[in-house]
Amino acid sequence: MKTKSSWAVITGMAILALFLMVNLQPAIGQQDTSKLVNLNGKLLDKESDEPLVFATVYLVGTTIGTVSNSDGEFILKIPFDLKDPKLGVKHIGYRNYSIPVSKLSEGELNEIKIQKEATNIKGIVVTQKDPEGLLRMALAKIPKNYSTEPVMMTGFYRETIKQNRSYVSIAEAVLNAYKSSYTKLIDEDRVKIYKGRKGEDLKKMDTVYFKFQGGPKTIFMLDVVKNPETLLSGEYMDYYTYKLSGVTTFNDKSCYMIDFDQKADVDNPLFKGTYYIDIDNLAIAGVQFRLSDIGLAKASEYLVKKKPSGMKVETVAANYLVNYTMNNNRWYLNYVRSELKFRCKWPKHLFNSNYTIMAEMAVTDIDTANLTKYKFSESAKMTDIFSDQVSAFFDKNYWGDYNFIKPDESIQVAIEKLSNKLRRRQATL
Repeated sequence: MKTKSSWAVITGMAILALFLMVNLQPAIGQQDTSKLVNLNGKLLDKESDEPLVFATVYLVGTTIGTVSNSDGEFILKIPFDLKDPKLGVKHIGYRNYSIPVSKLSEGELNEIKIQKEATNIKGIVVTQKDPEGLLRMALAKIPKNYSTEPVMMTGFYRETIKQNRSYVSIAEAVLNAYKSSYTKLIDEDRVKIYKGRKGEDLKKMDTVYFKFQGGPKTIFMLDVVKNPETLLSGEYMDYYTYKLSGVTTFNDKSCYMIDFDQKADVDNPLFKGTYYIDIDNLAIAGVQFRLSDIGLAKASEYLVKKKPSGMKVETVAANYLVNYTMNNNRWYLNYVRSELKFRCKWPKHLFNSNYTIMAEMAVTDIDTANLTKYKFSESAKMTDIFSDQVSAFFDKNYWGDYNFIKPDESIQVAIEKLSNKLRRRQATL
């Protein structure tokens, strides 16, 4: 029997054992920031003036940072008592940039232009030309390049659901996480929601009530270095083709660009994308990937956990981005983004409903000293519905002293609209 609000649960799983990815850091260890400088900025490509999206923005010499949004904008909260702080910017394909905070204006949108630094592979002495061999060497060097001790992370997490062009759900939270060593073979990561809020317009969803499963926990699983599964495990590497496509810059270092795609004779739904591998130490600095053409045709079988009988759900796209950052000669998870697009159609209905589910997580602080491994019973689980675990939002200053990902313009407008609707509904109760 169909009801008007037919139930559809969409999991963040990116096929088989690969899930959404997240970066976390704890409110534990967060500095006592009773006085803060709020720095607003917009990052632009120096030549084209195009926004620099998903760039790492941080305070030099600290573990405090955030990520620019899809408009290239960011907000960074700087402890008032920090001596002579410098703002740093890192992004794949661009020169590292730093500027004294004293040269920027508080309360204004500071435009910061970053120089692209593409390197021609012909100018680099390539000592290992076999791309698959480079990847296997990178895997062998994980204990040397990544943290072999657990750390605490504080992270900012946001997930949104759009029906066609309108946002129908926005949920976000500050997360605390115990991130286990990269040499651990079992999953001991523990993530806990510290503070969260949401806005939903359930009446606007027509025949399908979308729920996104997994959230903060499953996004951790997109740490492809820690959880190689269908991308980098020995068995699955044989299912891909690899190509050394060039060299670019990240963290002021040259990185190999290795393109990969699933082999034509492999039926399992897998991926295609690009790895960025530091030439000097062979650390995996980042990976951009998406479902392959073969994978898209079969994706709904894996991504859609539950749907109404008779409804056809087509996966239109599944895109992922994972970046790492280096601190004290060790690499840490820094930013993860997942975007899933679906087309839903009822039999005999003239129009389709298109849904876009986005989840992103930015690490905003790392603490190597004050460790708290949360109990499994109080930690986020892959079966959780994140939006069901946080309350409605109204307060514009809700995040207080915590760094967060600045909403892009469209999300900010949606937050204001959803907040106004919630206020009106409460006023009528």
